[in-house]
Amino acid sequence: MESIRTRNPQAALSSLEAAAASARGGFGCMFSTAAEFESAVIIERRAQGRYGSRRSLWPILMFIGCAMMVVGTVLLFR
Repeated sequence: MESIRTRNPQAALSSLEAAAASARGGFGCMFSTAAEFESAVIIERRAQGRYGSRRSLWPILMFIGCAMMVVGTVLLFR
C-alpha cells in the first residue's frame, strides 16, 4: 500500500478529493426548512392513506347513552 502512494501521489489525492466530495453530497437535505419537510411528510402519508376518514360509532353511542341518562334522571326526579 505504501508503494502505491509513493508512485502516484497526485492520483491518490485526486481519488481522496473525489471520495470526500461524494461523501459530502450524501448529507445534503432536499428541504430548506422544517415546514417544507413536515408538509412533504403529511403529503406522503395522505398518499399512503394514513389520514383516511375512519368514522367510529363510539361518539354516537356515548351521546345516546348520556342522553338516556339525562332523560332517566329527569323522569326520576319528576
